[in-house]
Amino acid sequence: MTSFSTTSAPGYWLVTSSGRVATYGAKTYGTASAATLRAPVVGMAPTADGRGYWLATANGGVFAFGDARFFGSMAGTRLDRPVVGIAATGDGRGYWLVGADG
Repeated sequence: MTSFSTTSAPGYWLVTSSGRVATYGAKTYGTASAATLRAPVVGMAPTADGRGYWLATANGGVFAFGDARFFGSMAGTRLDRPVVGIAATGDGRGYWLVGADG
């Protein structure tokens, strides 16, 4: 389980490898736990205003919730190493996926 702080209000989210999002003082915008995931969720990144977030999976899949926009993913692309994290751009107009090989 990984935790992430909100940017707009006190509270935080916890996300499990199965894509379940739990909230503590933060609003939930959705969960990927009902989806058939081909790889575990490995990271979460909040939007700049804290009214949404992205979840990333080890195979490069990205799920967008709340006001987070989907900008594409690496799912279906051969990766040398699995994705291990995601980070939002400062302006909220995208995200970076981080692979285990850097």
